[in-house]
This record gives sequence, C-alpha cells and structure tokens, in this order.
Amino acid sequence: TNSLTMAWRLFKNLSEEQQRYEKRLIFEHPAFVKLCQQLLRDARRMKRGDLAFSLHALVSLGVPQNTLLVQTLVRVCQEKLNQLDNRCISVLATTLAGMDKDKNVSALQAGLQLLVEQRISSIRDIFMLQNLMKCLGKGAPVFLKKKLEMAVVREIDGLTFPNALRMFLALAAMNYCSLPILNPCSKKIQENVHDVPFRQLILILEACHTLQYRNVKLFSALADYVNSTAYLWDKRQIILFLSACETLGFQPTELLDIFAERVTEDPDFLNLKNLLIVLRVYSRLNHVPRVQKQLFFETLHSCLSKCLPQISNTELLKAVYSLGILGYLPHRALDELLQKDSKDELTLSDDLEEQNTVMLRCVKTCMELDSPSFTKPPFMPTENLSSLVSLNLRKAQEALIELLGDENMFQQNVRLPYSYHIDFEIRMDSDRKKVLPIAATDDHPDSRVQRLAFLFAPMSAFCLGTTHPQGKLAMKKRHLNKLGYHVILIQNRKFQEMKNEDAVEFLKRKIYSEDAFSFPEATV
Repeated sequence: TNSLTMAWRLFKNLSEEQQRYEKRLIFEHPAFVKLCQQLLRDARRMKRGDLAFSLHALVSLGVPQNTLLVQTLVRVCQEKLNQLDNRCISVLATTLAGMDKDKNVSALQAGLQLLVEQRISSIRDIFMLQNLMKCLGKGAPVFLKKKLEMAVVREIDGLTFPNALRMFLALAAMNYCSLPILNPCSKKIQENVHDVPFRQLILILEACHTLQYRNVKLFSALADYVNSTAYLWDKRQIILFLSACETLGFQPTELLDIFAERVTEDPDFLNLKNLLIVLRVYSRLNHVPRVQKQLFFETLHSCLSKCLPQISNTELLKAVYSLGILGYLPHRALDELLQKDSKDELTLSDDLEEQNTVMLRCVKTCMELDSPSFTKPPFMPTENLSSLVSLNLRKAQEALIELLGDENMFQQNVRLPYSYHIDFEIRMDSDRKKVLPIAATDDHPDSRVQRLAFLFAPMSAFCLGTTHPQGKLAMKKRHLNKLGYHVILIQNRKFQEMKNEDAVEFLKRKIYSEDAFSFPEATV
C-alpha cells in the first residue's frame, strides 16, 4: 500500500506528457507486476485502511477497471464496508467518483450510501463530506442531499478557501443548489479571488451554470480579477472564460472591450473554432466595443473570409447570423451563404432544420432592414392576432386600460412583417402629448403619428443583473426602430412584482417620457 500510494503521489505532480511516459514504465516494470499479484493474493487479509488506499492508488494510476485485481478489491470493500472508519469511507468515495458504473461499483456505491445515512451525524470534516457528495452524485435521494447539506452548514464556520472552491464542484456533482452553502463559499472566493487558479475559475462558472446559481457579485469579482491580470493570460484562456460567462448570460463589459482590442491588434490566433466562440459570445451578450467598433467587425469578417474554404454550412450560417445580430453584414461570407441556400445545400437533418430555418430567415431580415438603403415605410401594415392576452401579460393589459381609459386606445398581440410580434402598441400625436385611438389612426393614416411598441421580456432576455438586452432582443428592438416604432423594453418579472398603482405609474412614465422616443444609434 505504501509503495502504491507513494507512486501515485509522485505520479500526480507530473505533466500530462510525463504521466503518459511514466505510466508505461510503471506498468511494464516487473516489480509492479509482482506487487499486483501479491495484492490480489492478500486482498482479503488487508487492513481496512490499506484496502481503501490501495484501490484508490491503483485507480488513480490508471489500472483498467475491468481487471481482476480492481474488481477483486471492489468486492472485498463491499464485504468489509461496515468495518471502514470515516476516513476510509472518504477515500473510497473519492475513488468511486472517478470510476465508471458497473455491477460491482454500483453495488458498492449503494452500500456506501446506506452507510453514510447511518453515520452522517458523526462526520465533522468538510473535506470528507465533499468527497461523499461527489461520490453519491445526482442519483442520491433528496433526503440524503438534505442531510449532507445540514452536515456541511453545521461546519460552515470553519470553511477554508480551498474547501470553498471544492464545495462548488461537490454541489454540482450532486446537482443540488444549496444557498446556505453556496453564499458563504462565494463570499470566501471573492475575498481570495487572486489565489484562484485559472482552471478553477472556469470550473466555478460551469458549476454555477449546472446549479442555476446566479451571483452577480461573484461573477463580477472573477471578471475583475481576469480583467486586471489579462496581460498574464493567453488569449485562448480568455476565450474560455468569456464563453463560460456567455453561458451564464453575464456580460463582463471591460474584459470584452479589452479582448476586442487584442483581437484587432493580433487576429492571427483566431482559428475557426475560436472565431465561432468569439462571434457567439459578442452576439449573444450584445456587446459592441466602445472604441474601434468598425475595425473589430472588419477584423472578424476578415478572419471569417480566410476560414471559408474549410467552414461547414452550419458553421457559416451561425457565423453570419452572429454578425447579423450585431448589425454587421459580412458581404463575402453572406454571398457564400446565399449561394449555398440557392442550391439547397443548407438543408439538414430534422433536428437542426428548424433552427437553421430561423437563423436563415433572421439573416435575410438583417440584409433588408440593416441595409443603408432601407427607408422607413410610410405605412406599416399590422395584424391583431387575438384580443386575448397570455396570463403573464394580464397585469399590463389592466394597467393600460386604467391608464388610458379604454381598450380601443391600444392594440395587443400585434403581428408585423418580418415575423415580428409586439405585446402592445400605442399611437400618439406628433407632439407626444396625447394617446390616439387605434381605429382613428387606421382609418386616416398619418406619417406624423408616433408608434410605441411595448415588449415585456423575460429576465433571461437581458444580461444578468442589468437591463442590457441580449442579442436577439436587441436586434428586434433595432429592427422595430427601423420600421418606425419607439420601443419600450420591460422586464416582465419585475413588472409583475409591482403593486397595481405602481405599475400604472410606471407605464405612464414610460409613455410620456422623452427617453421613450430616442432612437439609439448603436445596437446597445
């Protein structure tokens, strides 16, 4: 056991390339073969600690799980499970977390789960609890997850920074979002953010995504740290971090601006894979650099043009779609895409066909509405889909009736050309002092009539913790502006939380505010 454990301790500190070389030397060494044979003979006579640590060392060194040796040790652990102390249980849990499920492993894991239920009140070590959480994983019953949560909360005052990092991964392994644990862990990480290794930064963000844990303070602290040390990181590392932020819907504004500058200064590192990630991140987060915006877009377009010979049809569509969301038309890539579309080369399997159809329709809409030659139509044909509104818009409908006095003063469920839809439409005189009846403006169209479009969007349509619309919503707002609408974006959940009188006052401010009639020049 001592020999195997020492081999593992030396082995784990090597680089991946060294590990591959040393692993081959270890497995081919005659002494290792003899050691394994002796271990197989003596397995049932070993002490409990030696048994748990030997199995851990063998699995960690990469001895195949289907070998007689590993399977024998797993079965002996089953037989002696009740004899194991808490430390051995922790080691065994760590080992099982890294093994594939088979008949013996599943049986041992089930036995371990029963043992943990009995002993959990006696386990005071957070590290041990983390190992158990990782081992039991998503399949653990809810009551056991609750017991583990209570055991950790009981010891939370002694939480160390390394334990805080590992706790995120342990909870993600169980797929159990525990705020009493996550909030103190987040605070500890923020206090020690400069000590977080880069790989751990990514793992924390991925764990937050798995747990659907949204902590803007934590994300901002991590982003500020990466931003302040950006010169130390490789560009590909920053891409990984930005991609993880994009998955969470979090916009690290300063870091996005700094990275855009690095892209324009040295775009050669952008291979096709990295280019597609960058396009996806900036388009979904609706981020347009504050300086050298046009140069940034042209640089991305140039990189995309170089990749055209090797790019797949779906990747080309996604790339053009991402730039279209940002309001930029990459003409060379666009020509290539339209040629493929005319030859029906964009037709894909059923599971992707609908998604590609939506993206292609969006690209064609951008070609028309974002073209410099597009002019606002003098009259906009609309269609009232239904007088009924969904439950989540009922409060807005009632507030508008109370504010305007009559349902005839607004339209609801309005469908526009280009497959756009708005929740409510209000029309006002040219001085923006008076709301006009819908029927009167339909009977006597007047280009001076001001049109307001209300969009009640879910929180997920905005960047986390802000009122900054994400890509699709920002594009819709831009296009509605082009069609002659003044767009008012409202976060529906916050609106639903308002008292009725506050909701009416809120809509009143939105309708009669000067801000409601400003046309933004940029996407943002």
